[in-house]
Amino acid sequence: MAVAIAVTRERRDGETRCAVTPETVKKFVSMGATVTVESGTGTGSSIPDADYVAAGATVAKDTKAVLSGADIVLKVRGPTAQETSALKPGAIVVALLDAYRDKETVTALAGANATAFAMEFVPRISRAQVMDALSSQANLAGYRAVIEAAYAYGKGFPMMMTAAGTVAPAKVFIMGVGVAGLQAIATARRLGAVVTATDVRPATKEQVESLGAKFLAVEDEEFKNAQTAGGYAKPMSAEYQAKQAALTGEHIKKQDIVITTALIPGRAAPVLVSAAQVATMKPGSVLIDLAVEAGGNVEGAKAGEVVTTANGVQIVGHTNLPGRIAADASSLYAKNLVAFVGLMIKDGALALDLEDEILKAAAVTHGGAVVHEGVKG
Repeated sequence: MAVAIAVTRERRDGETRCAVTPETVKKFVSMGATVTVESGTGTGSSIPDADYVAAGATVAKDTKAVLSGADIVLKVRGPTAQETSALKPGAIVVALLDAYRDKETVTALAGANATAFAMEFVPRISRAQVMDALSSQANLAGYRAVIEAAYAYGKGFPMMMTAAGTVAPAKVFIMGVGVAGLQAIATARRLGAVVTATDVRPATKEQVESLGAKFLAVEDEEFKNAQTAGGYAKPMSAEYQAKQAALTGEHIKKQDIVITTALIPGRAAPVLVSAAQVATMKPGSVLIDLAVEAGGNVEGAKAGEVVTTANGVQIVGHTNLPGRIAADASSLYAKNLVAFVGLMIKDGALALDLEDEILKAAAVTHGGAVVHEGVKG
C-alpha cells in the first residue's frame, strides 16, 4: 500500500506558510506516495487548491478525514490539540515543533503515540544541508528584516546626490552573523547602506568582510574559542559580555538601524541591546529584533508589536518574518521536507530507520514517549 501523506492548513496565529507546494506534491507522488491536502492549505502562499489537484494531490475539506488515514503528516508549525487527537496511532508528524518551548504539543504527540520529528533539530552536517529548514527560513528572515527596517525608517538607505543636496547613506548594524545576519548584511549592502556587523564567533569576521561590511568585536582569547563544533555561538562570560557591550554601546549610538539575530538553541535569546543603549539612539532610529519570539535580543521588544520609545526609537517585534514572504518561504521549506521524508520512504513503502543519524537527531517523540534528551523533563 502506498504511503499516505497528509498536509493540513496552518492554524497557529499569524502562520501564512504551508508545508507542501505543487512542485513537492509531484516529488512525493514520484516516490510512490499519495498526497492529501486540506482545502485552503496554500492560501497564505498564493497557491489555490486547483494547483494541488493538477499536481496529483487530493484536496479535502474534512480535517479529521485527512488526518485519520495519514501515515505521514507534514506541517509548518506543530499540530493543534484537535489535529493531534485525529492522528492514527503510530502516525509520523514532521514540523517546526518549537520543541524546547512548546512542551504541551510535544506531550500531546507522545500521548497520541505519534512519531514526531522537529525540523529545527536536523543536524548541521553535509548530508542534511538540503533538509536544513532553520537555514532556509533564516535566510528569508534576514532579507525581510532589512525590508521591514527600510519601511519603518523615515529616510533612504543609499547615498543620493541631487541638485538640492546630498542624502547620506543609512548606517546599519547587524548583531549576530548566522544565516539571517549574513543575508541581512547582503541585503542592506545592496540597498546602499553603510553596514557593520558583530558576532562572538571568530569565523564570521571573514564572512562579514567578504560581503563588504566592517566587523566589530572584542577579539580576545575568549572570542577566539567562542564557537561550538556544530557552528553555534557559545554563551559568553559576564566579563566578555561587559567588554563587548561597552564597545557596541558606543557604536549603537551612531547607528540608524540595528538588526539583532542572536539565538541559542534551548535557551532564552541573549539580550544584546539594553534599554539604556536604546535611549542613546537618535530619534527615528529603528531596531528589528529577530529573536523576539525567544524572549528578544532588545530590551523592551514585544512580540508582535512595534514599540516607540520615549526618545522616538522604534523597536520592531514582528514575529514569523519568513511568513511575511510566504510564497518563497513555503517553497524552500517544502523542499526541505521532501528531502527529509525521502529518508523514510524506500521503494514506495514506509521504511523508518531511527538509527539514521538525521532521523535520530530530529526525533522528539516515539512509542508513546518523549525521546529527545534535550526536550525531556
